Amino acid sequence: MGAIFRFKQFAVDQGNCAMKINTDGVLLGAFAQQQAAVRILDIGTGTGVIALMLAQSHPQAMVDAVEIDPEAADQAAENFRQAPFADRLRLFAGSFVAMQPGSSYDLIVSNPPFYTNSLHNPDQRKKLAKHTDHLFFESLIDFVDMHLAASGRFLCIVPTALADELLLDFLPVRQLYVQQELAISSFPGGSPIRKLLSIGRESVQTEHAALAIYEQKGVYTAAYKALLSPYFLAF
Repeated sequence: MGAIFRFKQFAVDQGNCAMKINTDGVLLGAFAQQQAAVRILDIGTGTGVIALMLAQSHPQAMVDAVEIDPEAADQAAENFRQAPFADRLRLFAGSFVAMQPGSSYDLIVSNPPFYTNSLHNPDQRKKLAKHTDHLFFESLIDFVDMHLAASGRFLCIVPTALADELLLDFLPVRQLYVQQELAISSFPGGSPIRKLLSIGRESVQTEHAALAIYEQKGVYTAAYKALLSPYFLAF
């Protein structure tokens, strides 16, 4: 993939980012378009692509983004400056735990690092982006609990095992609940490889849905193309 990724309404330079644009991120950004919001936060923005997608889909919203990797933060900030909605995007360089937002957010999103307790990548920047542990997720959920509006939503995309065995353990004690769950598989009928969770403060029966990315090798499903069509030039 080249350094410049062009979307219908903006472009993303990812040349200086350890973590490039990926399917997880764009699925999260596209899925989040259904959530009404005027204050949005993207935690771990990387290239800034999710924040940019949300600025496009929420034309009345102010979108904050936070990134701990200095080079990625600089890259995201430049991508924001070049966007047609630059006046509604704001980049915080550093850890989300150091943020002190002036008010709560209607929508918080995160495509977080995972591979919990796995072997560390020798590339330190990729290690920072991809590897985490239970303390990270506990800090993330605590931050969401502190800064999510009463009727707000927190959306994240994680591997299936992590959703089932780790992330959900932190929610009930904080009175946060999975309200929607999208199980994502590579092909129709396949086992889910990711879960996209929509989390809120109201305990309701979880809505379950599924999405397959490919109809067959190299051929995207109609549902995937419909979800990404507002953003991808190819669709």
